[in-house]
Amino acid sequence: MDRQRRQRKDQHIENYLKTRARGTTLLDCVYIEHNALSDVSLKQIDTSIEFMGQKIAMPLMVDAITGGGDSSASINEDLSSICEAINIPMAVGSESIALTDESSRESFELVKQKEDLFRVGNLGFERNYDDFIFARDLIDAKAMQVHLNIAQELVMKEGDNDFHSSIDIIGELVEKFPYPIIVKETGSGISKEVAQKLIEKNVQYIDVAGKGGTNFIEIEDLRDFEMDYSDLYNWGIPTAKSIIDVRSASDDVFIIASGGIKTAMDVVKSIIIGADMAAMTGEVLNYLLRGGYQACEDFLKEINHKIKIIMALLGVRNIEELKKVDYKLIGELKELVED
Repeated sequence: MDRQRRQRKDQHIENYLKTRARGTTLLDCVYIEHNALSDVSLKQIDTSIEFMGQKIAMPLMVDAITGGGDSSASINEDLSSICEAINIPMAVGSESIALTDESSRESFELVKQKEDLFRVGNLGFERNYDDFIFARDLIDAKAMQVHLNIAQELVMKEGDNDFHSSIDIIGELVEKFPYPIIVKETGSGISKEVAQKLIEKNVQYIDVAGKGGTNFIEIEDLRDFEMDYSDLYNWGIPTAKSIIDVRSASDDVFIIASGGIKTAMDVVKSIIIGADMAAMTGEVLNYLLRGGYQACEDFLKEINHKIKIIMALLGVRNIEELKKVDYKLIGELKELVED
């Protein structure tokens, strides 16, 4: 069974690189206006933020990608080194395999060697308190993600089809767990109603992971030659709408924008419409696997530089000022939000 799970982890990476379905984040439907009289220079701009008490270089993290598969160790080694050098957080992929498969643990534990890295662990909501303590300790994580992947589970051959009492399980974990909990979707987004339920359970960090990025329905479909789930590829809440919905549920919840975040403009627009920071997965993985270590590091450094350029064009000096920039919604996003 553990060997099959390791193979599945590798298949997820392979199939991601094969995926063709691309939903839209609807961030293109966010209009921001050029400031021709900006009095800001690049040297004045500060993209750093405080995240869970630690200063990071920019409002971006590398979100959960992998762990436990044969190819996971090299990916996590490279990404953790890059993120430590740039000073941005990194989340590992689901650590569920490490709970029972000792041979898979090294691909996670190696990130612990990066002493200055902001490490984030990851498990599904169905796991118990002791499992979360184990997963946190395995990488010495500063926070844990609780991932919600109903869409993936429902189309996965080996998937779990019972999601009974999920909100109560999360609430109990948040109450007892001694480290910050981030509740994270995996590509289908968080609605306002779901956000309200999470906030009622004292969840303080939500990673929306909306539609527009990694498509786990397609990834699982590529593993299943007996079923065709292509008519479900467009399922989910677009990332931009999910950000707006979650922010409308609370002014205080910390929002991480993910799901199709590929550019500095995506990061900037996400923050303007309500997110506190953004997260990337697929685009980072593409640069690493297709371009190599240096290409991936350069890409992330360029993201920070381009964020500064956009901030200069808007006339803002820091991320708090960026959050106050006026914007207008157009097209499909406006229709969905105003409906």
